[in-house]
Amino acid sequence: MAAELVGEAFLSASLQVLFDRMASQKVVDFVRGNKLNQGLLKKLKIMLLSANRVLNDAAMKQLTDSDVRKWLEELKDAIYNTEDLVYKINTEALRSQIEDHSAGSSTFFKVCNFFSSRIAVKDVEARMVEIVDTVEHLMEQKKHLGLVEGSVQTRPFPRLSEATLVEESDIYGRDADKEAIIKLLLSESVEASGGSDRISVISIVGIRGTGKTTLAQSIYRTIDGRVMTRPFDIKSWITVSEESDVFTLTKAIYEAITKLQNCTIKETFQIQLRMNDFLQGKKFLLVLDVVWNVDYKCWSNLKSSFESAASGSKIIATTRIIEIASVMTRVPNQYRLKEISEDDCWRLFEKHAFNNTEPSVYQDLEKNW
Repeated sequence: MAAELVGEAFLSASLQVLFDRMASQKVVDFVRGNKLNQGLLKKLKIMLLSANRVLNDAAMKQLTDSDVRKWLEELKDAIYNTEDLVYKINTEALRSQIEDHSAGSSTFFKVCNFFSSRIAVKDVEARMVEIVDTVEHLMEQKKHLGLVEGSVQTRPFPRLSEATLVEESDIYGRDADKEAIIKLLLSESVEASGGSDRISVISIVGIRGTGKTTLAQSIYRTIDGRVMTRPFDIKSWITVSEESDVFTLTKAIYEAITKLQNCTIKETFQIQLRMNDFLQGKKFLLVLDVVWNVDYKCWSNLKSSFESAASGSKIIATTRIIEIASVMTRVPNQYRLKEISEDDCWRLFEKHAFNNTEPSVYQDLEKNW
C-alpha cells in the first residue's frame, strides 16, 4: 500500500512540474508564434488539474479495483506523453534562439550538427489533439469509476530532480563513464577545457532515467580521494530550478560556495562582484544538476561570476537537452550517456527486487530476462 501512495505523491509532484513547464514563456511563445490552437493547451491543463484532484482517491481505490489501477496507468502514459511534447517544444524554441544568435558565426554549423531532428508544427498540434482526446476520455471514465475529488496535497513535494544520497554499491555499469569524466576533471590541458578558457565545463547528456545525476554525485563524492592533494579548493552542488534566471542562479551558487544562507543582496552585479572576490585565485568544482532552461545570454552572463577563479576550475552540468549542452560546453566535453547493458540492468534489478534473498530462488525469472 505504501508504494502505491508514494507513487501517487510523485505523480502529483510530476504534474506540478509539468504545469510550470506548460506555462513557461518558451512554450507560450512557440504556440503563439506558430499560430497553434492555444485553447488545446489550456483545455489540457484544466483536465489534468481535474485529474490531479482525484489522485488521492484513485491511489486508495486501485488497491482493490483493477479498473482504477488501469485508469491510473493510462493517466501516467498521458502525462508522460505531454511531458515529452512540452520537452520537444522547449527544445525547438531553444534551437531557434541559438540559430538567431549563431547565424553567420564560425560555430553555427558545428552547433547544428548536434541538434535533434526538427519538430514539425503540424505534428505538434496533431499530438496535442491526440493527448487532449485521451485525457478527455479518462475524465469521462473518472465519473463512472466513482473517483471523488478531494483537496490536492498542498505540502511541498521535493522536486523530482533533487539529488538524494546514492551508495556506490547501488551504481552499476558506469565505471568507464566515471573514469572518463574524472580524467577530464583532473586534466589541466587546453583540450580538457575545450579551448582557451581557464574554466572548463563538462556536460553529461542523456534521456530521463539514464543516471546523469547519480553519476555526477558519485564523481562529486569520490574525486577528492583520487589524488594525493585535494584537486579543488571549493566544491558545490546546485539543482537548477525550472525557470532560473541569472540572478536566481547566481544567488544560489553564491550561497552554496560561501556557506551563507539567505543572502540579502538584490542586484545581480553585486552578487557577481562578491562571487569574484570570494573565488579569487581558488580552484572550484561546481555541479549544475538538471539544467532545463539556460539559454546563451543567461549562460554568458552567469559565467562572468567565475572570472577570478583559478585556472583548472571545472563545472559539471547534467541535462536531457543536447542544445543546452551545446550552449554551455564545447563539443569535446559533451559526454553523452548511453543505456547500461542488459547484464547491469539485471544486477540492479536483482539487488532491489530480491533484497537479501538468494537470487537463485528465481532462476526461471533470470532465464527469461
